Amino acid sequence: MLTKHIVVGICTLLSLSLFGQDKYLIDKVIAKVGSETILLSDVEAQFAFAKEQDADASPELKCQILEGIMGQKLIVHQARLDSVIVTDDEINAQLDYRVSGVLRQMNNDEAFFEDYYGMTVDKMRANLREDLEQQLLAERMQGQLMQTINITPDEVEEFYNSIPQDSLPYLSSEVEFAEIVSKPKVNEEERTKALEQTLSLLTRIENGELFEDLAKEYSADPGSGFQGGDLGFAPRGTFVPEFEEAAYNLDVDEVSEPVETEFGFHLIKMIEKKGTKIRLKHILIKPTISDDDIELAKQELDSLKLLIADEKLTFDAAVKKYSLEDIPSYHNNGRVQNPSTGKTFFQTAELPTEVYFAIEDMKVGEVSEVLEYPLPTGETYYRIVQLQSKTRPHKANLKEDYSKVQELAKQGKKNEYFANWVTEKLKETYIEVDSRMSTCPNIEELIN
Repeated sequence: MLTKHIVVGICTLLSLSLFGQDKYLIDKVIAKVGSETILLSDVEAQFAFAKEQDADASPELKCQILEGIMGQKLIVHQARLDSVIVTDDEINAQLDYRVSGVLRQMNNDEAFFEDYYGMTVDKMRANLREDLEQQLLAERMQGQLMQTINITPDEVEEFYNSIPQDSLPYLSSEVEFAEIVSKPKVNEEERTKALEQTLSLLTRIENGELFEDLAKEYSADPGSGFQGGDLGFAPRGTFVPEFEEAAYNLDVDEVSEPVETEFGFHLIKMIEKKGTKIRLKHILIKPTISDDDIELAKQELDSLKLLIADEKLTFDAAVKKYSLEDIPSYHNNGRVQNPSTGKTFFQTAELPTEVYFAIEDMKVGEVSEVLEYPLPTGETYYRIVQLQSKTRPHKANLKEDYSKVQELAKQGKKNEYFANWVTEKLKETYIEVDSRMSTCPNIEELIN
């Protein structure tokens, strides 16, 4: 029972956001696992986080939290014994990713960050560093243990046969589909109009009008326009190359000439420089996509559909030659990945509405009519999709669902192996628990 709680606790801990683990109590060591210590504030912070998610969380939950932390500390202790290494570069990269993610949600406003968390960005990074190092050590140690686990076809069949027939799940219909995506190209007349409008705004700024007022009125960037074009602080690599090159060549308070990117034309104003980070404001003017531009994009996709139907071009080859390279499916031969699972299978209820109706009556290998492809940015691209596989609703079986059964069998084998590993290491590891927590049932079992 103890091992199960620890394994579940480890998984829970590794999935929690580090920003939910601020230490706000006077620290007191309440447990030791080998060379690793556990503080009272670690448990209390996790419990406070749980209470935010569920106000009815009972105090007994603290026992489970401590068990989970002990499990993670056990792995970290063993990782140090086995000389598992996490480099400073790896830790810094993860810190940058996590802290930058929070800053982006705050429009890169470090003052707002400091006010919200009660500490500077650098202080937050320092506070997170040790916890992150231990998390990465635990993940790497667990990963090294798991990478040796393989499963044979006989084991898959044995696992499947061990499931009572009346317990086999009834699986919904699933499909796989691939896409060729086209973005309507702006014609030269509309491009010229957008450039002229951008130059007109630059003239108005040079004549004394406020950059911020013009951004609020004219910018097509919904994220920054209402804030006067403010993009906040950002490090190198944040923006597309053309935009970034122009921005880093500006002096403070200088406004750029029109800069053309894939999004349209920009006027960029340098607000502040802080090391390698810069704070910018911009105005984005997007050329209008005309009905003729849209019709041309559709016609090109229609032509591709005919070539594929006549077997003059394979779908895979058409993807590589004609689909947009910045669409994720491009790098998977056009095959679309389910964002919920990371796999290429979709239950029909998970399909975008327009795709569902397009492929509902199609046969495997057929290609759809041209479909609208709305993006989160508000833009509309266009695509044709090919139905690549389809199953009917059915009870799980080895023939149609081998990969799913194999994955479940392998995960079960991993869980069993890891539970046994934890049990053995617990026997070998020195463990000490403060009296106030030693009455937790599973922990009492461990130290007796």
